[in-house]
Amino acid sequence: MKHILFVCHGNICRSPMAEFVMKDLVAKEGLADEFYIESAATSTEEIGNEVYPPAKRKLAEHGISCKGKTARQMTRRDYDRFDLLIGMDEWNIRNMTRICGGDPEGKIHMLMDFTNRPGSVDDPWYTGNFETTWQDVLLGCKCVLKWVSNNME
Repeated sequence: MKHILFVCHGNICRSPMAEFVMKDLVAKEGLADEFYIESAATSTEEIGNEVYPPAKRKLAEHGISCKGKTARQMTRRDYDRFDLLIGMDEWNIRNMTRICGGDPEGKIHMLMDFTNRPGSVDDPWYTGNFETTWQDVLLGCKCVLKWVSNNME
C-alpha cells in the first residue's frame, strides 16, 4: 500500500483539495485499496476546522465530497507513516522538513514538481482564485498517480 500525505499551511484549502482529488482519482482507477491518503497542516491555526467553504464548493462542483475532514497538524511521526509527503509551496517544504527533522529518505516533494510546470500551488485563501488552485491540484495529483504507478512497488 502506498501512503501519501498532502500538506499545506492550514489544511483547509490546498492540501484537503489534493487529498480528496487523489482519493477520487485512485477510486476511478480501481486502485483505492492500494492507497492510503491524508492531508495535514504545517501550522496550528486551523486545527479542528472543516475544509474552507469555497474549497468545499469547488470539490463539490466536481462531485467530490470532503465530508468529515477537519484540519490536523503534521507530526514528526508522519515521516515514518507515509511514503510521500507532498507540500504545496516552498514555505510548506521548509516547515515540513523542520517538523520531520530533515528528509533523509527523500520523501518530501512539492506537488507541482511532479508536473512539467514545477513551482507552487497558489494559496486561494489569499488569491481567492479557487479555480486556478483546482486546476493545479488536479494536474499535480494526476502526475503523482502516474509517478507512483511507475516508480513505487
